[in-house]
Amino acid sequence: MGVNQVYSALVAMRAAPVMDPESRPDGPRPDDRLGLLGALLAAVELEISAVTRIDDEFYQGFAAVAGGWAETVGAAATLPSLLIINRLQRTAVQMMPPEDEPEDEEERPGQAASVAAAMAGADLLATQLAADHGSRERARLSSNRGEGSLANLVMGMHVLRVNLGDVED
Repeated sequence: MGVNQVYSALVAMRAAPVMDPESRPDGPRPDDRLGLLGALLAAVELEISAVTRIDDEFYQGFAAVAGGWAETVGAAATLPSLLIINRLQRTAVQMMPPEDEPEDEEERPGQAASVAAAMAGADLLATQLAADHGSRERARLSSNRGEGSLANLVMGMHVLRVNLGDVED
């Protein structure tokens, strides 16, 4: 999908970023592609979130979204895993506090644990994918990262429970 197609999709969704006419007199440039794809992804996720709810209709809507995704991606084992690994990694990064905010895991242990959970999921899938393809070294690296993420998840959950008064430190 070229940069103009991505921009057209954003225009159709009424989510196109405003381009500075001085720096972009001819519209988006090829080096804008990844940023525009990120904007398109966000626009699609916002639309999905707006039309699905947490009730009986949610499950019907969720099934339709998941079905459309699976139909587009296909049944091959590798591609869906790679897409989900990428999504989990993006999710973890998106859950991290902004750079201008100090990262204080003691203040927001649930957020830190959520980042670790997303990374643990990505690493677990990456471990399985590497093992399936006979890459023992990559599987070991992913497994090691995953264990570290799981340790961070458990620690964050414990700190959150301490903060809630459910358990003692």
